[in-house]
Amino acid sequence: MKIILLGALSAASLYFAQSYPVASIPENLKKNANIVIRKDFTTVQINKIDEIKYQYNTVTTVLNKDGNEKAVAYIPYDKATSISDIKVTIYDESGKKIKSYSKSDFSDFANNRQGVFYSDNRVMVFSYTPVQYPYTIDFSYQSENKNTIFIPDFVPFYSTNTSLEEGQMKVINTSGIDLRTKIYPSKYNYASVAETGNGNEKTYTYKNVPAIDDALLIPQTLKILPNVSFVLTKFNLAGRQGTLNNWTDFGSWYYNNLVEPVAVSTPAIKAEVAALQLQGSVEDKVKKIYQYMQTKTRYIYVGLGIGGWLPMMPEEVHKKGYGDCKGLTNYMKTLLNEAGIPSYYCVINSGLSQLSFDPDFPKMGGNHAILMVPTENGNIWLENTSQQTAFNHLGYNTTDRNVLSVKKTGIELINTPSYQADKNKEKQKLTIKIGEDNSITGEGNFFYTGNQYDDNLRFVNLDPKEKNDALKRRFDVLNFEKVEMKNFVNDKDKAVITFDIDFKTNNYSKNAGNSLIFRAVPIFSDNIYKTEENRELPFEIRQSFEDEYEIGFTLPKGYKIDETPADIAINSEFGHYKLSFIKNGEDLKVTRKIQVNKGTYSKEKYNEYVSFRKKILNMDNSKVLITKI
Repeated sequence: MKIILLGALSAASLYFAQSYPVASIPENLKKNANIVIRKDFTTVQINKIDEIKYQYNTVTTVLNKDGNEKAVAYIPYDKATSISDIKVTIYDESGKKIKSYSKSDFSDFANNRQGVFYSDNRVMVFSYTPVQYPYTIDFSYQSENKNTIFIPDFVPFYSTNTSLEEGQMKVINTSGIDLRTKIYPSKYNYASVAETGNGNEKTYTYKNVPAIDDALLIPQTLKILPNVSFVLTKFNLAGRQGTLNNWTDFGSWYYNNLVEPVAVSTPAIKAEVAALQLQGSVEDKVKKIYQYMQTKTRYIYVGLGIGGWLPMMPEEVHKKGYGDCKGLTNYMKTLLNEAGIPSYYCVINSGLSQLSFDPDFPKMGGNHAILMVPTENGNIWLENTSQQTAFNHLGYNTTDRNVLSVKKTGIELINTPSYQADKNKEKQKLTIKIGEDNSITGEGNFFYTGNQYDDNLRFVNLDPKEKNDALKRRFDVLNFEKVEMKNFVNDKDKAVITFDIDFKTNNYSKNAGNSLIFRAVPIFSDNIYKTEENRELPFEIRQSFEDEYEIGFTLPKGYKIDETPADIAINSEFGHYKLSFIKNGEDLKVTRKIQVNKGTYSKEKYNEYVSFRKKILNMDNSKVLITKI
């Protein structure tokens, strides 16, 4: 008995005194990793409709300085959350304890990266400044929350160059409320989750998940890894209780608690709409109201009211001239109501990678609000946080995914527009004079639509010098000596940006005896694409696009065109490319057209795509030879 008891005590001592030496990390988890999550254990205790407790313990080894930011200990909270038992311990490479920290060592901030005006959402942050690498941070705390509408998903990790030894999420439900669970397996068999237990207590586990390298064009990690989602069929949010069995009953709750209570007009708002003297079609009226709204409001984050989900009252936006996405969308909706035009408040997952809501697993989610106006000619989509975005135009952060369209009768999932390549367009027309001194001078006209329109909105608020400097950086392949942007126009009716440039650059051509050699395409993308023989994951082209260039060259007097490349066309499942040359005396016209198709492609096709882009790059570098007569 003594031997058994001593053995049990020794095992217990080892369990409570784990030191996590770096040498014990499996080699496959170090590959491509800046951090290794040694342990990520969460216990979720659901006690009743308005009481849920969490116990977190994460142990992370930081292998190098690039992993520091990913190992920061942070605790998000709000008025409905109580935090306790915060502990941080730092270990060196061998697993020897360096120092321990507590709650008093944490800083407290508003939980909003963009800066915040008013918010109930806070975050406590502990940042450790290491003296050497690697090191390990053991971080634990407990929290209790009255809001049960959110139960975090269980994912191995969220960022690239991160690996996981063991992750575990134990869910204990003694509330008497049904807990719905859905496992989303990895589409690429990158990792799997084990489910154990039954009834009111289940445990989900990941083990030995290798790091995802931050390789070119990889899909977002959430699209690669498995995921487990949870939702209670009855929930509480800031004292408002509801049911979440389907999108219909949840949508009715959302409408009655988060949309209808703030759909309140005032005499001042009525007068505001009347003063616009609206005429014409529904589209004409919506456009006039929208562009008016843009002139008098600006975006400022506000996270107050019902867990930060309740929009500001329209009267407050009207008086103060600011709001966040929720408040501005609700204000725009109220203006349309006064004009007799129905519209729908929509919640969306905004981000570079298109993420949609699961039609078969209703749950609270989304990080942005926009407005949809149905018309006989199709839906009008309004992004209400930008003073510069064109009417009925959504940017690449919100296109090609579904939204939760909140209606009195429930939530309807509706898809936002998906712009085809010819809608994401750049047109470039250059007129260039070749100088005998190897310089060129020229003029250019540029035209952008779709997602390429979005890329050029950054110019809108820049002064002339800033515009010129930004052009130099964007078109640095031409190495301008000087460049001037002129006639910049943001057409907010058609979602088109146009501008002209005057420019000069030296050393564009090279001497070859009595001849000059110069590149046929002055401005092009010089991105470097490298083959990968051991590509581990598929690649994602997130946006289709189409570029059309027309370049006219005028030769110096006394020169003739001696040699041009042959016309070429390249066709591929990834898109197509065409380069053509037309000679006319001392003039040369070069036309270039490229189209790239969005999509997710298998890893086996990656080197084919690299070959496609390298061929295009080589053709963009095609040389023209002119000779002195």
